[in-house]
Amino acid sequence: MKTKAGNELTKNLVERLADDAERGYDLSTAKRVRVRPGRPSLAEGESPRISCRVPASLFEAASAKAKAEGRTLSELAREALQRYLTS
Repeated sequence: MKTKAGNELTKNLVERLADDAERGYDLSTAKRVRVRPGRPSLAEGESPRISCRVPASLFEAASAKAKAEGRTLSELAREALQRYLTS
């Protein structure tokens, strides 16, 4: 198993973390981290979502193109919309 950071979760690491937890933590030195639900914004502030329906053939073609380019369908759609608006 691996940690969220990608480090291997060995028996020694688990024991060390358990020992640390049993000793307790000084929460007065902890830093507050604000965690927001959902995906991170694409820019400063909020990134509104656009939803639309497309024919199955268009969805399949776009999905195949995105996969062939190693991109997400969202990236492909954003680029297409940007090109349309700047033409």
